[in-house]
Amino acid sequence: MARMHPRRRGSSGSDKPAADEPPEWSDVDPEQIEERVVELAEQGHDPSQIGIKLRDEGVTGTPIPDVKLATGKKITEILEEHDAEPEFPEDLRNLMKRAVRLREHVQQNPQDYQNKRALQNTESKVRRLVDYYRGDELEPDFTYSYEQAKELLE
Repeated sequence: MARMHPRRRGSSGSDKPAADEPPEWSDVDPEQIEERVVELAEQGHDPSQIGIKLRDEGVTGTPIPDVKLATGKKITEILEEHDAEPEFPEDLRNLMKRAVRLREHVQQNPQDYQNKRALQNTESKVRRLVDYYRGDELEPDFTYSYEQAKELLE
């Protein structure tokens, strides 16, 4: 499916290399990786930030190129097992932050039509994601509104 509101043209991007097992140089114990993932989550990092930190810093000085290859589980699965998953899915929270920022900007600059359109597009993406997550990761009666998003993100 094509992107609904593309920011630029084209669809090319990088793909992860296909691999079945972790590289030989990364011999970290999966339990240590899980402990580090939970520790980083308790410090307030998002799952994507946890993956980047593990790639850069690793566990005990050894970088981890891919948590799923090393442990057999995704970062979000590890967080769910240890009851450390975030309140909202990361993509939804990031879109809600963007919508709140855009709404505040448009209120201060009412003649900024380009950002009014960007706000409409962002809020439609938020509503679509809320429909997708409703029932599983969100409450069944959750609906998006600016006031509610502002309260939740503070």
